Amino acid sequence: MLNLYLKILTQMKTNLSSQISLERIPKRYYAPQGELELAALRREEKIYTRIFENMNDGSAYLARHVVELIKKNIAAKNRCVIALGAGRSTHSVYAHLIDMCERGEVSFDRVIVFNLSEFFPLNPEGPSTLQRLREVFLDKVNIRPENIHTINPAVTREDMFDYCVEYEQQIADCGGLDLTLCEVGPAGALGFNAPGSLSTSMTRLVLLSPQMRHEIGKEYKCDECPTTAITLGMGNILGSSRVMTMAWGEDRAKVVAEAMEGPVTDNVPASLLQLHNHTRIALDLQAASDLTRISHPWKVTSCEWTDKLIRRAIVWLCQQTGKPILKLTNKDYNDFGLGELVALYGSAYNVNIKVFNELQHTITGWPGGKPNADDTYRPERANPYPKRVIIFSPHPDDDVISMGGTFKRLVDQGHDVHVAYETSGNIAVGDEDMLRYFMMMDKIAPMFGFDVEQYEKLSKEVRDFVQSKTSAGDVDSKEIREIKTMIRQAEATIACNYIGVKPDHIHFLRLPFYETGTIKKGDLTEKDVNIVKKLLEEVKPHQIFVAGDLADPHGTHRVCTDAVLAAIDELKGQKWMKDCRVWMYRGAWAEWEIDHIEMAVPISPEELRFKRNSILKHQSQMENAPFLGDDDRLFWQRAEDRNRATAELYNSLGLASYEAMEAFVEYHPL
Repeated sequence: MLNLYLKILTQMKTNLSSQISLERIPKRYYAPQGELELAALRREEKIYTRIFENMNDGSAYLARHVVELIKKNIAAKNRCVIALGAGRSTHSVYAHLIDMCERGEVSFDRVIVFNLSEFFPLNPEGPSTLQRLREVFLDKVNIRPENIHTINPAVTREDMFDYCVEYEQQIADCGGLDLTLCEVGPAGALGFNAPGSLSTSMTRLVLLSPQMRHEIGKEYKCDECPTTAITLGMGNILGSSRVMTMAWGEDRAKVVAEAMEGPVTDNVPASLLQLHNHTRIALDLQAASDLTRISHPWKVTSCEWTDKLIRRAIVWLCQQTGKPILKLTNKDYNDFGLGELVALYGSAYNVNIKVFNELQHTITGWPGGKPNADDTYRPERANPYPKRVIIFSPHPDDDVISMGGTFKRLVDQGHDVHVAYETSGNIAVGDEDMLRYFMMMDKIAPMFGFDVEQYEKLSKEVRDFVQSKTSAGDVDSKEIREIKTMIRQAEATIACNYIGVKPDHIHFLRLPFYETGTIKKGDLTEKDVNIVKKLLEEVKPHQIFVAGDLADPHGTHRVCTDAVLAAIDELKGQKWMKDCRVWMYRGAWAEWEIDHIEMAVPISPEELRFKRNSILKHQSQMENAPFLGDDDRLFWQRAEDRNRATAELYNSLGLASYEAMEAFVEYHPL
């Protein structure tokens, strides 16, 4: 089972974004030799933690410890009682457990399983955590059916309290939980224990937050998510003899750091595990990226100083002292534990000038390279000029939101710029925006002698369908989806015309994975990748710009990036590809940290207004955009604030003062 799982991942190479590493992390920071050194490194961490290069290694580690625990408890009391979560991060652990069971290394014959949480009410056609557990684990091992316990779907709200007490009694009758195995979910949730869950909370009915419901929709690929669920409480989890949990991916980094290094707080349920003496958590490097020993290792150990780590340390030192780079002194370095750098380079001045020059060299007003110029210290090469450029945009507005200023600069500086919109973005068009066009057509059709009868028929069908909708998750008809697609294509075309892109350089790829008509999307396949490959082979670009928002809330950006990276991987051996650079942008959801930035493009006040106007061409995505995430600001406001913040950071470090900046990181094909 596991081998097949790994083989599929290797063959398709549709998960390359998960392997992006912005810097090399020395192994001794995350996997030191010996417990003594590990203890020193993790002194900021209040939960026993192991960090691995990838999800597979971390899952194998947890699986081995689960097996050891099962054997120990069966030997001692002839059974092992486990509460299992069904979150996506657990699936790779289950794959390893299945593989070990098939090899005869463990038997689940005397394992008793309690479902950690379940949706309520349970819709036979809706998502079910037990069904998911059966699919990914329980039906593939030798566990007895009578040893699988879950929430009774027939329980009523009136009987809920008594039933929850009864469920806990079932656990008690088995001798209590020997192990709880689950993932660290959004906002640090364990099971469905969302922020606000007390350490003493027990099994209960909970209201699912919008963020959690969105995650459920992505994970279970459903449009209609239940609003409530039953979950074992934090008190039940903390009452378990052992707790093993995990987190994979960049989108969990922030909450993992809060849970493990921050204070114990109900607002981050995973932080309550600090109260448990026998908890272990496994992380991949991406999920661990905000932990002190990974992000600020000089605080806990002597460092292997790379250029990026030095830059990060000096930027941090500037923030601690409130000084620009060139004003840092030997005393500043010593006072904040960075004296090692002064000893290494001889003086604070030597370190300062090194980092100052490196940051200075990231700044360029020529994102496509400056022709006939010395490019020794420029982020982009001078030749060839002009360059063929492709900007891949997940939705028909991400190009201008994330890199609208650079986009305009590339066009104005004479490069042959193509734009490829990877998805139609049709589900992000509200019915009101669509009907606005029909209101206009109601007047235009008779005025210009259109087939009024045919138009009125279509108009009535559309309006009747919209009125018949009972929820936001109702699937639009094919006709409505096409109309909404046209709206977004028209907006994108207008924005491109405004910037100056040639009409035949605007490409609407409409990758199939997206075209379901629902929030639920399909899986990325070779069909999607081949569409991207075809365009790349036609254009043979010298530059590719691709979204680097790997933790975007709806997940589409990451899938689109995987499609481009998979295509690049297929083509990387071709001659033209060897002369092509790939730049990753951010901006819709976050910005690159300054120690990772390899190209920063200044934007003047006039260019920033131009960028705002480009974004505003996408009228359907203004106030009525349905996927704004947790940020209340509109997309143009976010973009401007982030671009200004990047410029202000550069200025605070003693570099030139600009109105705004767009930042990029180079991707090197794996």
